[in-house]
Amino acid sequence: MTDVLTLGEAMASIRTRAPMRLGGTAQLSVAGSESNVAIGLARLGHHVSWVGVVGDDQPGSLILRTLRAEGVDTRFVRSAPGAFTGFVAFDQPAHDITRVSYHRAGSAGSALTAQECVAAVAAAAPRLLHLTGITPALSGTARAAALAAARAAHAAGVRVTLDVNYRNRLWSRADAAAALRELATSVHTVFASEDELDLLSAAPDPVADLLARGAAEVVVTAGADGARCHTPERSLHRAAVPVPVVDSIGAGDAFVSGYLSAALDGLDPEGRLDRAVTAGAFCVGAHGDWEALPSRTGLALLARGNGTALR
Repeated sequence: MTDVLTLGEAMASIRTRAPMRLGGTAQLSVAGSESNVAIGLARLGHHVSWVGVVGDDQPGSLILRTLRAEGVDTRFVRSAPGAFTGFVAFDQPAHDITRVSYHRAGSAGSALTAQECVAAVAAAAPRLLHLTGITPALSGTARAAALAAARAAHAAGVRVTLDVNYRNRLWSRADAAAALRELATSVHTVFASEDELDLLSAAPDPVADLLARGAAEVVVTAGADGARCHTPERSLHRAAVPVPVVDSIGAGDAFVSGYLSAALDGLDPEGRLDRAVTAGAFCVGAHGDWEALPSRTGLALLARGNGTALR
C-alpha cells in the first residue's frame, strides 16, 4: 500500500558557491518541492510514489535515477519525447544569500495531465495525497491535474495535504488565490507561511475560516521562529531547533516531510511538530534541497549536541 502519493515537477539543479557569472565549479543534482518531500518520506521509511513528467533527455534520466536510488516509487512517471527537463540554478551573490533562477517555461513537467494524475490516485490508493501550490502555477493542464487529483482523492476518502509554496515568478497573487481557494475545498491539512494565508481565504482570520470550512489542521510556518499547528480544538507552537544555518533552501519541504511522516505514524500534533522542526533543522545544516534529510534512525542525532563524535 502506498503511504503517500505526490505530484509535480522535478528539475535538474545547478549550484555554485559564488556568483554564477564568475564560472568555476558547480554541483549537479535534482530539485523540486514535491520530489524533495518524496525523498524525505522515503528516508523516514514510508512508501511514497511521485507522479511527474520528465524529458527524454539526460537531466530526466538523472531525476529518475536519483529518485529510484532514494527509494521513491517512479512507476507513475512519464518520459516525454521531444520535451526538455527544466532546471533551476542556485548561486551565492553574497556569503549568506542564495539566489534562485528557474528555466522551466514549457518544460516537460508542465505537461502533467489530469487523466494521468487521477489514474495514479486510483492505482496507488494512497493514505495521503500531497500537493503544492507550485504545480497549478506551471500551466493550465498542470492546474487541472492538481485539482482533479485532489477531488479524486477527497472523494475516495484519501487525506489531501497542501503546501502553498507561493512563487511570485510563476504567477500573480490574484491568480494563485483563485486556484488555491478552489483546491483548498478538498484539503485536510494546509501548510502555509503567515504571508501566504490570504491566498487561501479572504476572511479577516484565514485560519479560523479554513477550519470552519473543513480543513482539519492548518500549520503555519515561521522559519527560525518555528511553527504553529491550529486545529478546531487548539493551537500549538514549536520553536525551531537551534542549529547553524548553512542553506535554507528546501527547509520547508523537509518540515513537511517530517510532519507527514509523524502523521502517518499516528503521532499527535505535538509529535508531528517535533518531527517536522527536527527534519527542517537537518536540512538547513547543509547545502542542497534534500541531501541532508534524515533517516528514521538519524532523527535523534541532533539531540546529541554540536561537536559530538560518533565512535
